[in-house]
Parts: sequence; C-alpha cells; structure tokens
Amino acid sequence: MASTYLSLHYHLVFSTRKREEFLVEAIRLRLHEYLSGTVLGLKGHCRSVGGTADHVHLLVGLGATHTLSDFVRELKKASSKWAREQASSRRFAWQEGYAAFTVSASGVEGVRRYIANQEEHHRKRSFRDELKMMLEKSGVAYDARYLD
Repeated sequence: MASTYLSLHYHLVFSTRKREEFLVEAIRLRLHEYLSGTVLGLKGHCRSVGGTADHVHLLVGLGATHTLSDFVRELKKASSKWAREQASSRRFAWQEGYAAFTVSASGVEGVRRYIANQEEHHRKRSFRDELKMMLEKSGVAYDARYLD
C-alpha cells in the first residue's frame, strides 16, 4: 500500500488535582477553547471538549506519528500553564494520569453528545462514579484507590 490511512479517535478524561473545583464557568469555556487550539497545535483534530468544574473530556483524532502518552502530557502541560496564567493562581494543576478510550468512527457522534451534556450528566452521577462506569464498560482493570 502506497499510503497510510487512519481513523484513530480517543475519548480522553482527566481531572484537576485533588478534584478541586477550579474550573468555574467563566474560565471553563475559555479553557475548552484553549484545549481545542492546543490539540490543533499538536497536529491532532479536536472533535469535542467539555466537562465540569473538576474535570474535562476531549474527543480527539490523532495521526500516525502521535504517541498517546506524549500527546496527553503536552496537552496537560500547556493547559496547566495557561490556566495558572489566566486565573492568576499558581495552585492549578491537573491530577496525575488520565483515562483514554478508543472510539470507532461510528461511535464519534455518540461520544460528542455525551461530552456536550456533561453538566446535566453530573447532576445525577459523580465524576468518580462516571469514571468507574467508563472503565468497567471498557473492560479496563483499575485500582479503586486511584479513582480519587
């Protein structure tokens, strides 16, 4: 085959350090825009960004040369720096680690809707319960000590 063809979509989830509710609405929307722009700057494709005061969800498309861990590290690093500068708060940081789930092309629209409805969704379910459900549904083994 003379070319490379890919359909690599990831649903990424990560939270603020200690689940601090730092991402109040005024900064959250701007942060989502910044995250989207950073994904593009890292040569990815941002399909959706959403979340609440203590975590974010992104749906991204990556290319053949991306390494997921490097991509997420650079995304979190750049957005942490931006958030600290914007909010004049040296306290802001993302929690170590992240969750990443592959998404088939046929599942992209469903994940987009899920991300768009985060605020409504979290009126009924905590972030911890949401993450636990996502891990279990995807067959990912986890240690419950690290969900907090």
